Amino acid sequence: MREVGIDMEAYVRRGNLPAEPTSFIGREHEIEIVASMIGRFPLVTLTGVAGVGKTRLAFRVAERLTRDFPDGVWVADLSGEQNPDLVAYDVAAALGLLERSMRSQIEALTDHLSGKKLLLVLDTCEHLLAACRALVGVLLHAAPQVRVLATSRQALGLAEETVYTVEPLPAPDPDSHGLDLNESSAVRLFLERARALDPGFDPDPREVARLCRLLDGIPLAIELAARRVRSMTIEQIADGLDDRFALLTGGSRTPIGRHRTLRTAVGWSHELLTADERLLWARLTVFADDFDAVTAQAVCADERLPDIRGPLERLAYKSIVISKGSRHRMLSMVREYGEEWLRLLGERELMAQRQRAHYLLLARRAEQEWYGKAQVEWADWAHTEMPNLRGALDGALNDPASLELAGTLWFAWFCLGHAQEGRYYLDRVLATDPPPGPARTKALWAAALVAIAQGDTRTARGRASRAMSEARRRRDAEAVGYAAFTLGLAHLVSGDLWRAEALTRKAVKAFERVAEAEPGLVTATITRALLLTMMGDHRGALALIEPERAHWERQGELWASSYSDLVDSYIRLAEGAVAEARQSAIEALDAKWRLGDTMGCALAIDQLAAVAIARDNPERAAYLLGVAQRMWTRFGRPRLGFAGLVVRRERTEAGARRILGDAAFDAAFRLGRTVDPAEAVACVRDM
Repeated sequence: MREVGIDMEAYVRRGNLPAEPTSFIGREHEIEIVASMIGRFPLVTLTGVAGVGKTRLAFRVAERLTRDFPDGVWVADLSGEQNPDLVAYDVAAALGLLERSMRSQIEALTDHLSGKKLLLVLDTCEHLLAACRALVGVLLHAAPQVRVLATSRQALGLAEETVYTVEPLPAPDPDSHGLDLNESSAVRLFLERARALDPGFDPDPREVARLCRLLDGIPLAIELAARRVRSMTIEQIADGLDDRFALLTGGSRTPIGRHRTLRTAVGWSHELLTADERLLWARLTVFADDFDAVTAQAVCADERLPDIRGPLERLAYKSIVISKGSRHRMLSMVREYGEEWLRLLGERELMAQRQRAHYLLLARRAEQEWYGKAQVEWADWAHTEMPNLRGALDGALNDPASLELAGTLWFAWFCLGHAQEGRYYLDRVLATDPPPGPARTKALWAAALVAIAQGDTRTARGRASRAMSEARRRRDAEAVGYAAFTLGLAHLVSGDLWRAEALTRKAVKAFERVAEAEPGLVTATITRALLLTMMGDHRGALALIEPERAHWERQGELWASSYSDLVDSYIRLAEGAVAEARQSAIEALDAKWRLGDTMGCALAIDQLAAVAIARDNPERAAYLLGVAQRMWTRFGRPRLGFAGLVVRRERTEAGARRILGDAAFDAAFRLGRTVDPAEAVACVRDM
């Protein structure tokens, strides 16, 4: 048997609170106050000007309260999201919830959070106020033990909300006598950040105090200024800012407002950059989330900026870009400033077009290499880049590149648990009434696949039939294969096995006539093997998959191989080889969970419940049926599944009830329903 090598314990999380990149200085009193407020109020919103430290304070408070929330502390970073329709998706993704059903994402969230005691941190809400207000209002009503800590430049505006305004760090008067640097958090912050860059840095304390006071004690402005100690003296930094502020106030030294103070500090950092650094700063704002240097080079480089590596390193060195490993990102205020310059340069749409073109190129490669050695890498790529892929699709849904990109990502929508997002984008690109052609045909059968994953077989049949008609008119054998396979799968799920058999056979024949059509051929072959198993033709199913399994395993392919493991488990259990059936089902579950194929996970757990009955453990079977039921409810309709497998589930349930009795069965089943699927999956190996 194949070893997948997955550490399932890694998937059992009690939160996703990020590690702090630098030390946290000051605000001890604020931490106590906000922590106390969260204990008393369902929604606490930290407000304040940009750069004042709302996010860092929220994370420190959340870390302080970790033990108070048995279901974890979870952070949803909304800073890169521009589409209010997708706020619920961002929160679901932060919680590890992969929803495939036709329900709205908000319904899925309320079902998931009901009865849980957890802290949800919504970071950077100000540009999505209406969407955040609506979502939080629903969640607080449906999940009374959930607490929400939001950060925003203004309040969300809910009746349940309590607002705490985060003030800048106190900055001492440089003219005061007996100045004690240790008493000023602003001064301590500047000195610690500066000495991390220059350990021998020993400035005049009054100049440090003057600089911090000029910057109104705003932490982000102080950190940006601290980055200058490698090239400027503290006096030069302070004088440069003082002169710049004077220009904005007509020569006077009167305060100009904290928001403008930060913008001025950011703008001064912008002025001190080279031309290529400023250009790259603006162009990098096209990314909705973090990015890597290779992608940045592909999207942002041109004859004006041939190589972004040097400028990117310098932007990271100067704290304009924050780097972690191979990924890079910008703070929201820094991104906003760069976005304004991108608009002024007239390059906003150009960069969006280049981003879509780049991700379309990668999606084509991912699709072509999906059944092979790189499958896990492409799966990880799709999960990691999903915010940027969404950003690319949000840009212009009537762009032909958006139509092709939405269709080409079918493997992410269908195989990797992103069905809700796939439905959202495929519905919208098709609603633009694109002209007939290969891209529209692919979008149609991709939308049908997503509808099948959601249990909407009626829509699936309609869209697959349209795709079939278009493909036939063009005599496109590969498109005919995909449309026939998808239509056959819709009939299989609906229980029409004979029609499914004819269509999947047609799909295999179509793919066999096309060179390099392995992705489609493998998918159709696996579907036919499942179909023949449900029809009782075990020998026919094995004849289909046995010649291919060794090849798939040599290639490192998981998605199709794991379905062949599931077929193997069905056949072995039918033949009485219980131990082998269990091992094959566990291997299938490991791979499905690794890839995020949630429907495959539910099928595997249903099979493990049947194995438990065969091993004379009806209580375990009832528990596993409860786990699977929760998965079907979260990831599809409660009774979704291939029609023949629904009968198997019912047979497993009947056997367990007969042995245990209704009361004991219901108790074990309820326990399975209440356990988080991630925890249940990790525990299956020991059962």
